[in-house]
Amino acid sequence: MRPSFLPDCPALLMENEIRVLVVADLHFGIESGLARAGVHVQSRSREREGRVIASLVRTKPDLLVLLGDVKHSVPLTSRQEYDELPGILDRFRAIAPIRVAPGNHDGGIARFLREDELLPAQGALIDGIGYLHGHTWPAEELSGHLLVIGHLHPAVSLCDEVGCSLRAEPAYLYSSTGEETPEKGLRFLVVPAACEFSGGVDVLELEKSGLGPLSRCIDRENAEVWLRDGTYIGRLSEIREQRGA
Repeated sequence: MRPSFLPDCPALLMENEIRVLVVADLHFGIESGLARAGVHVQSRSREREGRVIASLVRTKPDLLVLLGDVKHSVPLTSRQEYDELPGILDRFRAIAPIRVAPGNHDGGIARFLREDELLPAQGALIDGIGYLHGHTWPAEELSGHLLVIGHLHPAVSLCDEVGCSLRAEPAYLYSSTGEETPEKGLRFLVVPAACEFSGGVDVLELEKSGLGPLSRCIDRENAEVWLRDGTYIGRLSEIREQRGA
Protein backbone atom coordinates (compact mmCIF):
# COMPACT_ATOMS: atom_id res chain seq x y z
CA MET A 1 0.00 0.00 0.00
CA ARG A 2 1.37 3.40 -1.01
CA PRO A 3 -0.20 6.53 0.48
CA SER A 4 -1.01 9.53 -1.67
CA PHE A 5 -0.52 13.03 -0.26
CA LEU A 6 -3.10 15.74 -0.88
CA PRO A 7 -1.32 19.01 -0.05
CA ASP A 8 -4.16 21.50 -0.06
CA CYS A 9 -6.08 20.02 2.88
CA PRO A 10 -3.61 18.46 3.93
CA ALA A 11 -4.96 14.91 3.68
CA LEU A 12 -3.79 11.37 3.04
CA LEU A 13 -5.35 8.81 0.70
CA MET A 14 -4.80 5.17 1.69
CA GLU A 15 -5.84 2.60 -0.91
CA ASN A 16 -5.95 -1.18 -0.56
CA GLU A 17 -9.27 -3.02 -0.81
CA ILE A 18 -11.02 0.30 -0.26
CA ARG A 19 -10.06 3.96 -0.62
CA VAL A 20 -9.75 5.78 2.72
CA LEU A 21 -9.27 9.54 2.93
CA VAL A 22 -7.61 10.57 6.20
CA VAL A 23 -7.72 14.05 7.74
CA ALA A 24 -6.31 14.94 11.16
CA ASP A 25 -6.78 17.73 13.68
CA LEU A 26 -9.37 19.98 12.06
CA HIS A 27 -10.06 21.76 15.37
CA PHE A 28 -13.42 23.22 14.35
CA GLY A 29 -14.27 25.92 16.89
CA ILE A 30 -10.68 26.97 17.50
CA GLU A 31 -11.54 30.60 16.75
CA SER A 32 -13.77 30.84 19.82
CA GLY A 33 -10.94 29.35 21.87
CA LEU A 34 -8.57 31.98 20.51
CA ALA A 35 -11.12 34.69 21.37
CA ARG A 36 -11.21 33.52 24.99
CA ALA A 37 -7.43 34.03 25.00
CA GLY A 38 -7.81 37.55 23.63
CA VAL A 39 -7.04 36.78 19.97
CA HIS A 40 -10.02 37.63 17.77
CA VAL A 41 -10.14 36.15 14.27
CA GLN A 42 -13.08 35.45 11.99
CA SER A 43 -14.20 31.83 11.80
CA ARG A 44 -12.48 29.95 8.99
CA SER A 45 -14.49 26.79 9.49
CA ARG A 46 -16.11 27.10 6.07
CA GLU A 47 -12.73 27.38 4.35
CA ARG A 48 -11.38 24.40 6.35
CA GLU A 49 -14.50 22.39 5.51
CA GLY A 50 -14.12 23.37 1.86
CA ARG A 51 -10.62 21.93 1.69
CA VAL A 52 -11.89 18.60 3.03
CA ILE A 53 -14.81 18.57 0.60
CA ALA A 54 -12.50 19.38 -2.32
CA SER A 55 -10.33 16.41 -1.32
CA LEU A 56 -13.41 14.18 -1.08
CA VAL A 57 -14.62 15.23 -4.51
CA ARG A 58 -11.17 14.76 -6.01
CA THR A 59 -10.46 11.30 -4.56
CA LYS A 60 -13.97 9.78 -4.34
CA PRO A 61 -13.08 7.63 -1.30
CA ASP A 62 -15.16 4.82 0.14
CA LEU A 63 -14.61 6.23 3.64
CA LEU A 64 -13.51 9.45 5.34
CA VAL A 65 -11.54 8.92 8.56
CA LEU A 66 -11.17 11.95 10.82
CA LEU A 67 -8.16 11.35 13.05
CA GLY A 68 -9.36 13.16 16.13
CA ASP A 69 -9.56 16.71 17.43
CA VAL A 70 -12.48 17.33 15.11
CA LYS A 71 -13.57 19.94 17.65
CA HIS A 72 -11.38 22.24 19.71
CA SER A 73 -12.91 23.27 23.04
CA VAL A 74 -12.13 21.23 26.15
CA PRO A 75 -13.61 20.07 28.41
CA LEU A 76 -16.89 21.60 27.21
CA THR A 77 -18.38 22.24 23.78
CA SER A 78 -18.48 25.84 22.59
CA ARG A 79 -21.44 27.62 21.03
CA GLN A 80 -19.46 27.86 17.80
CA GLU A 81 -19.08 24.06 17.73
CA TYR A 82 -22.79 23.53 18.45
CA ASP A 83 -23.63 25.90 15.60
CA GLU A 84 -21.16 24.63 13.02
CA LEU A 85 -20.42 20.94 13.54
CA PRO A 86 -23.82 19.39 12.65
CA GLY A 87 -23.88 21.00 9.21
CA ILE A 88 -20.21 20.35 8.52
CA LEU A 89 -20.50 16.65 9.31
CA ASP A 90 -23.71 16.32 7.28
CA ARG A 91 -21.98 17.83 4.26
CA PHE A 92 -19.13 15.34 4.67
CA ARG A 93 -21.63 12.47 4.97
CA ALA A 94 -23.32 13.54 1.76
CA ILE A 95 -20.13 12.59 -0.09
CA ALA A 96 -18.71 9.64 1.88
CA PRO A 97 -19.36 7.69 5.10
CA ILE A 98 -17.32 8.97 8.03
CA ARG A 99 -15.52 7.46 11.00
CA VAL A 100 -14.02 9.50 13.84
CA ALA A 101 -11.05 8.37 15.95
CA PRO A 102 -11.67 10.61 18.98
CA GLY A 103 -8.88 12.86 20.20
CA ASN A 104 -8.10 14.65 23.44
CA HIS A 105 -10.17 17.67 22.30
CA ASP A 106 -13.20 15.56 21.36
CA GLY A 107 -15.09 15.37 24.63
CA GLY A 108 -18.78 15.34 23.72
CA ILE A 109 -18.16 14.62 20.02
CA ALA A 110 -20.50 11.60 20.17
CA ARG A 111 -23.54 13.90 20.30
CA PHE A 112 -22.74 15.00 16.74
CA LEU A 113 -22.15 11.48 15.39
CA ARG A 114 -24.28 8.55 14.35
CA GLU A 115 -24.07 5.27 16.19
CA ASP A 116 -21.53 3.55 13.93
CA GLU A 117 -19.28 6.57 13.30
CA LEU A 118 -17.29 6.76 16.55
CA LEU A 119 -14.21 4.54 16.75
CA PRO A 120 -12.59 3.40 20.04
CA ALA A 121 -10.17 5.92 21.54
CA GLN A 122 -7.35 3.36 21.28
CA GLY A 123 -7.95 2.97 17.56
CA ALA A 124 -9.44 0.55 15.09
CA LEU A 125 -8.32 -1.54 12.12
CA ILE A 126 -9.76 -0.46 8.78
CA ASP A 127 -8.66 -2.29 5.64
CA GLY A 128 -5.52 -3.56 7.37
CA ILE A 129 -4.40 -0.16 8.74
CA GLY A 130 -4.68 1.00 12.34
CA TYR A 131 -6.21 4.45 12.78
CA LEU A 132 -6.14 6.42 16.03
CA HIS A 133 -5.64 10.00 17.14
CA GLY A 134 -2.35 9.30 18.92
CA HIS A 135 -2.87 10.61 22.46
CA THR A 136 -3.39 7.05 23.77
CA TRP A 137 -1.45 3.83 23.43
CA PRO A 138 -2.83 1.80 20.48
CA ALA A 139 -5.13 -1.13 21.13
CA GLU A 140 -3.51 -4.57 21.25
CA GLU A 141 -5.28 -5.71 18.08
CA LEU A 142 -3.40 -3.02 16.12
CA SER A 143 -0.07 -4.67 16.90
CA GLY A 144 1.91 -5.52 13.77
CA HIS A 145 -0.07 -3.15 11.55
CA LEU A 146 0.93 0.23 10.20
CA LEU A 147 -0.59 2.93 12.39
CA VAL A 148 -1.80 6.25 11.00
CA ILE A 149 -2.07 8.95 13.66
CA GLY A 150 -2.52 12.68 14.16
CA HIS A 151 -2.10 14.62 17.41
CA LEU A 152 1.61 15.44 17.07
CA HIS A 153 1.21 18.30 14.53
CA PRO A 154 4.61 17.68 12.86
CA ALA A 155 6.26 20.55 11.02
CA VAL A 156 9.65 21.05 9.40
CA SER A 157 11.58 24.30 9.14
CA LEU A 158 12.80 25.03 5.63
CA CYS A 159 16.18 26.75 5.38
CA ASP A 160 17.95 28.69 2.67
CA GLU A 161 21.38 27.82 1.30
CA VAL A 162 23.18 29.51 4.21
CA GLY A 163 21.09 27.74 6.83
CA CYS A 164 18.68 30.53 7.77
CA SER A 165 15.22 29.28 8.67
CA LEU A 166 12.59 30.57 6.25
CA ARG A 167 9.32 29.09 7.51
CA ALA A 168 7.83 26.03 9.17
CA GLU A 169 5.74 23.78 6.94
CA PRO A 170 3.31 21.01 7.95
CA ALA A 171 4.95 17.63 7.42
CA TYR A 172 4.39 13.89 7.46
CA LEU A 173 6.66 11.76 9.61
CA TYR A 174 7.15 8.00 9.32
CA SER A 175 8.97 6.05 12.01
CA SER A 176 9.50 2.49 13.12
CA THR A 177 11.07 1.21 16.30
CA GLY A 178 13.97 -1.18 16.54
CA GLU A 179 13.77 -4.69 17.89
CA GLU A 180 15.89 -3.71 20.87
CA THR A 181 13.43 -1.07 22.14
CA PRO A 182 10.64 -1.74 24.65
CA GLU A 183 8.09 -0.71 21.99
CA LYS A 184 9.68 -2.95 19.34
CA GLY A 185 7.98 -3.47 16.01
CA LEU A 186 5.87 -0.32 15.92
CA ARG A 187 5.40 1.42 12.56
CA PHE A 188 3.49 4.67 12.36
CA LEU A 189 2.82 7.51 9.96
CA VAL A 190 1.97 10.90 11.49
CA VAL A 191 -0.41 13.12 9.51
CA PRO A 192 -0.05 16.93 9.81
CA ALA A 193 -2.82 19.05 11.30
CA ALA A 194 -5.46 20.31 8.87
CA CYS A 195 -6.17 23.40 10.99
CA GLU A 196 -4.17 26.43 9.97
CA PHE A 197 -4.37 27.91 13.50
CA SER A 198 -3.27 24.88 15.49
CA GLY A 199 0.48 25.35 15.13
CA GLY A 200 3.15 22.70 14.66
CA VAL A 201 5.99 20.99 16.47
CA ASP A 202 9.35 20.81 14.75
CA VAL A 203 10.14 17.24 13.72
CA LEU A 204 13.44 17.38 15.62
CA GLU A 205 11.57 18.21 18.83
CA LEU A 206 8.77 15.65 18.59
CA GLU A 207 10.61 12.84 20.36
CA LYS A 208 11.00 14.94 23.51
CA SER A 209 7.70 16.82 23.22
CA GLY A 210 5.73 14.58 25.58
CA LEU A 211 2.78 14.71 23.19
CA GLY A 212 1.40 11.27 23.89
CA PRO A 213 3.00 7.83 24.17
CA LEU A 214 3.89 7.44 20.50
CA SER A 215 6.06 10.56 20.47
CA ARG A 216 8.65 8.78 22.61
CA CYS A 217 8.81 5.94 20.06
CA ILE A 218 10.10 8.14 17.24
CA ASP A 219 13.45 6.97 15.89
CA ARG A 220 15.52 10.13 16.25
CA GLU A 221 17.96 8.99 13.57
CA ASN A 222 16.01 7.12 10.91
CA ALA A 223 12.48 8.53 11.03
CA GLU A 224 11.66 10.06 7.63
CA VAL A 225 9.95 13.33 6.76
CA TRP A 226 7.89 14.52 3.79
CA LEU A 227 6.29 17.87 3.08
CA ARG A 228 2.52 17.80 2.69
CA ASP A 229 2.87 17.75 -1.12
CA GLY A 230 4.94 14.56 -0.91
CA THR A 231 8.36 16.19 -1.30
CA TYR A 232 10.84 13.97 0.51
CA ILE A 233 12.96 15.94 3.01
CA GLY A 234 15.06 13.13 4.47
CA ARG A 235 15.80 11.34 7.71
CA LEU A 236 15.89 13.16 11.02
CA SER A 237 19.64 12.58 11.23
CA GLU A 238 20.09 14.33 7.86
CA ILE A 239 17.86 17.25 8.89
CA ARG A 240 19.80 17.59 12.14
CA GLU A 241 23.11 17.54 10.27
CA GLN A 242 21.93 20.18 7.78
CA ARG A 243 20.98 22.50 10.63
CA GLY A 244 24.16 21.79 12.51
CA ALA A 245 22.06 20.71 15.49
